Amino acid sequence: MAANKPKALRPFVVGLSHRSSTLGLRDQLFLEEQQIPAVLGRLRLAGVGHALVLSTCDRIEVQGMDDDPETAAARAIAAVAQHTGVEDAALAGQTYTLTDADAVRQMFRVAASLDSLIIGEPQVLGQVKAGHRMAADAGMTGGGLEALIQAAYGAAKRVRSETAIGERPVSIAAAAARLAHDLHGDLGRVSGLLVGTGEMGELVAAQLLGEGLGHLTVVHPNEGRAEALARTLNCNVGDFDELERLLDEADVLLTALGSRRQVIDADMMLVVLHRRRKRPVFLIDTSLPGDVEPAVNRLDEVFLYDLGDLERVAMEGRATREQEAAGALAIVDEEVESFLRGRDERAAVPALNELRGHFENVRSEVLAEAGDDAERATRLLVNRLLHAPSEAMRQAAAEDGDWSKAEALIRRLFGLSRGGKGSDR
Repeated sequence: MAANKPKALRPFVVGLSHRSSTLGLRDQLFLEEQQIPAVLGRLRLAGVGHALVLSTCDRIEVQGMDDDPETAAARAIAAVAQHTGVEDAALAGQTYTLTDADAVRQMFRVAASLDSLIIGEPQVLGQVKAGHRMAADAGMTGGGLEALIQAAYGAAKRVRSETAIGERPVSIAAAAARLAHDLHGDLGRVSGLLVGTGEMGELVAAQLLGEGLGHLTVVHPNEGRAEALARTLNCNVGDFDELERLLDEADVLLTALGSRRQVIDADMMLVVLHRRRKRPVFLIDTSLPGDVEPAVNRLDEVFLYDLGDLERVAMEGRATREQEAAGALAIVDEEVESFLRGRDERAAVPALNELRGHFENVRSEVLAEAGDDAERATRLLVNRLLHAPSEAMRQAAAEDGDWSKAEALIRRLFGLSRGGKGSDR
């Protein structure tokens, strides 16, 4: 019967992120929300029945449960690649696979926005919840995955409530909006251009729109990404190939491409300023490394701020951020340990229930046989409950020369003392 017992499902995470891959590959694998149900269908056909898909500008990740997590992870990333038309060879050296405790820790860190390019981004938890919702709609959150996701939400909530990690991005966005207002006055008469779709750029753009920005256009080399973000922000989409023309109209320029190359340089901005007749440009570079050539900052009428500049406006400084990040990571580690301990404890419940049922059956038999003779009943009960374990213990001691481990476990289970007189209590 033990051979037919189903294998325990184990967590896995497979994907690629800003830490492991190029922007070009992430663009190729990027999945718009309406594509994810089809990818979940591919996963199911590939034998991965418990999983969610997370697709952002920083990462494409499959998080799931399987009795063979390494194989499931390989099938999952292959399904994503097939759906997007990417050759398997293109993934070499740019993906990661995590299992068991490492996978749990990754899921908790992602939900708490501690694995993001900009730590504390509030959009990340919403993206995780969207992926969770689509997986639940597809019937793919069973096998313990639902409990794991809920535990990740709990870790994220603790991080938000017990640290100030989430205040940093919001404060930076508010600082950017305040500086834009200081430079241009009434934002209702201001036009903005967002180059890229990074989460921090989206957050600053949303803040500007919330404070009355009159017009915003989004561009990205991958038009699908620009269209998806434009729907979220309820703004316009531009053609990335017409970037220089669009720059002429931008009073506020946000960059959030994160391509590891500078898309805005000093020569380009000199031409733009000439065509704008020296009207000032507020330029916010939200990428790490930056999208903007530092020499741009030396141009008159261009006011360039990067994340460090905005943070100095918004917060006390780097020491505070690092202290909050360390506290947040400690919370995640506590939550991971708690989840894993609880899971291991729950694994013992079926055996405990079976043992209790066995004891109840023996008790019923003994009471029926002994009648009202309490002394006989208790002696029968003890003898029958100990008979099979005693035989097994003698056999184990004879077959295994090192009996000490089994003996220690028995003493621990029943609270036996070393003196041979029974319980210490």
